[in-house]
Amino acid sequence: MPKILTIAAMRLLDPAGRILLVRKRETTMFMQPGGKLEPDESPEAAVLREVREEIGLVFAPEQVEFLGRWDGPAANEADTEIHAYLYGATTTDAPCIQAEIEQMMWLSPAVAMERDDIAPLLRDHVLPSLLGG
Repeated sequence: MPKILTIAAMRLLDPAGRILLVRKRETTMFMQPGGKLEPDESPEAAVLREVREEIGLVFAPEQVEFLGRWDGPAANEADTEIHAYLYGATTTDAPCIQAEIEQMMWLSPAVAMERDDIAPLLRDHVLPSLLGG
């Protein structure tokens, strides 16, 4: 039986509709900014905290929209299933690499779906829904 990991992530778009993807230190897959919930922390509070810590952007709760919850295999942890609460926002502010983030990039969702270094949950579930598929 797989381990269950509950996370909150941000589908962050720029005005051109590109999605921000990050790669954490000592990992190979790109994913959305976000991370594990702290004990007694709501998914919304977790995503706001993680985005601030990882890429230096601050959002008020009313600036983010709950997009849904997706489940799928973890990209970087064997025998682990992710339960991901996904929030969305658009920004004109420039993110900066902080905390455990090693690399980031803005890509169109269609281009991101074609890459083999995108986390499976993002590539197979979140991006298709973003593209209306």
